[in-house]
Amino acid sequence: MGPSPYSDIGKRARDLLTKDYNFDHKFTLSVPNSAGMGLTATGIKKDHIFIGDISTQYRSGNTTVDVKVDTHSNVSTKVTLDEALPGIKTALSFNVPDQKSGKLDVHYHNPHAAMNSSIGLNPTPVLDVNASIGNENVSLGGEVGFDTASASFTKYNAGITFNRPDFFAALILMDKGQTLKASYFHTVNPSTAVAAEMTHRFSNYENQFTIGSSHAIDPITSVKTRFSDNGKVGMLYQREWRPKSLITFSSEYDTKATDSAAKFGIALALKP
Repeated sequence: MGPSPYSDIGKRARDLLTKDYNFDHKFTLSVPNSAGMGLTATGIKKDHIFIGDISTQYRSGNTTVDVKVDTHSNVSTKVTLDEALPGIKTALSFNVPDQKSGKLDVHYHNPHAAMNSSIGLNPTPVLDVNASIGNENVSLGGEVGFDTASASFTKYNAGITFNRPDFFAALILMDKGQTLKASYFHTVNPSTAVAAEMTHRFSNYENQFTIGSSHAIDPITSVKTRFSDNGKVGMLYQREWRPKSLITFSSEYDTKATDSAAKFGIALALKP
């Protein structure tokens, strides 16, 4: 209940148009544990190079510890404390060996407002703050980023979203007021949904749009399609071949580049 966080403004349309589309070979293995310890391994083969990471998560009461190690031996750690105070969640993250990577996140939510803030733990930190007010039907929010090293704003954006049981609409002013993005998500019936996203850049009066659809063939199989004004057509097929284990096939074809081959990708997610 309450307003959508600023990061969720336009998320329903964005997820339908972009989520799970992948044009490489991707693999995910998740091993949960009832004792509070979980292990996840991910890998992706892109441009004949394999990149991956292994992460582990430990939960105890209101505290969660996540540790991730990637193929370059970088170690990232995140400690999250839920309900440090009523409605407040805090998270401390840092990377090894980068000593200046420390960051503190604070999230606050109540029935009328939501706020997220992040500050780097170094002598010249970058501060990011976003907030929204409203209710579960209408949310108005904005975000600001400030770099103390250069004493300049890195971003300032604003957005509004309308949420109804069968549709979601959003309008976002982004890129420091240089771009306007409108998105729309509509549930046609319990198994079919459509979405559209349009972007207008004031600097060169350029317009871009993407439209797409999602359809559930049965409870474990779904397909998605999308088309952009740049001529690219995408399709996705996803099947849950066992509980919480998914196999996803994606493809994209550029109709304006007839001499180029279509892109294909496969993603496999395993959860015992």
